[in-house]
Amino acid sequence: MNVATAQQLYRALEVGDPAPWFRQNSTSNSDYVFDTAAGRYVVLCFYGTASDEVGRSTLDAVQNRHRPLFDDEHIAFFGISCDPGDVREGRAREILPGIRHFWDFNGRVSKLFGAMPHNAVEGSSMSLRRFWVVLNPTLRVRAIFPFKPDGSDREEVAAYLRELPPVRLFGGFEIQAPVLIIPDVFEPGFCRHLIGLYEEHGGEESGYMREVNGKTVPTYDHSRKSRKDYTIADQGLVRQVQERVIRRINPEIQKVHCFKPTRMERYIVSCYAAEDGGHFRAHRDNTTKGTAHRRFAVSINLNSEFEGGEVSFPEYGPRSYKAPPGGAVVFSCSLLHAVSKVTAGRRYAFLPFIYDDEAAKIREANNAHLGEGVGAYKAEAVSA
Repeated sequence: MNVATAQQLYRALEVGDPAPWFRQNSTSNSDYVFDTAAGRYVVLCFYGTASDEVGRSTLDAVQNRHRPLFDDEHIAFFGISCDPGDVREGRAREILPGIRHFWDFNGRVSKLFGAMPHNAVEGSSMSLRRFWVVLNPTLRVRAIFPFKPDGSDREEVAAYLRELPPVRLFGGFEIQAPVLIIPDVFEPGFCRHLIGLYEEHGGEESGYMREVNGKTVPTYDHSRKSRKDYTIADQGLVRQVQERVIRRINPEIQKVHCFKPTRMERYIVSCYAAEDGGHFRAHRDNTTKGTAHRRFAVSINLNSEFEGGEVSFPEYGPRSYKAPPGGAVVFSCSLLHAVSKVTAGRRYAFLPFIYDDEAAKIREANNAHLGEGVGAYKAEAVSA
């Protein structure tokens, strides 16, 4: 083995390993966030290029012979191309539902998964290793199939996919998401008071945070999120909310997660309304510099007179949660979660984030990364 070959180090993923997360240009959009694809089986195919017989035959198997396997509900397919010619000549194309491609011309994804050595030069496919990776709904490696000279890997993968258990049973049985359910955080009268404030003052459009050119900025897109929020200005009421959270939620977090919350962010009464198509597509709450300090999200329902609007955690199955009025669903901000569309009535909720003093330092340090419209933060000694 010569020195050049010895220096070409490939990452070696194994069954059971968490798959690397990444963002990459794709047939869907120019900045596809891969970890949002969790919640179904995911097939990654590192075919490299569709310019040769191997690549063409692989895509033909996916797009034609085994097309019914890829429906986005049970299984999603992502091909990884390193060849710009696949775009120019239309050799690889998105077919929805279920079939997408990443344009990995800089080799970022291929290096993460071991299809290219970590020191490969951009635009080079000489050291490409071709294989399939099957991920479970939590994006952990379930199986790896190297390409074979006779192409038999295509049928092996298809046979394997046909035998996969339903998504809700991917772990061998139904798995509850790692969330806390805490009833009786707010009393009925307190819930009615908070709803009354919203109905009296109304709410403002609620966006979500994105990282754009290194800055955390608010973004508004009704296809992704539709909700209105009323911000509580009365400091006496803020203290009443804090007291209930400290007495009834914090002890459970300390018991289960060995984490001591000391601070709270956001004092809002939120409304997901059927007339607005209220919903929030799958997302995580701590993926930008301006939100990296968030540790736990709290969702306290204030009423029950609505249909839909339930919180779900796609990585752990399709089950959704609707806490009773005054009850809370508490979960790590790192979990992928969604709010289903409200189909009747209005869902009112109190939706803060909880963190600690160390996270407060992170929040203050990230002030430099906040865009216009995002207020700066100072980690004062007073805690919530």
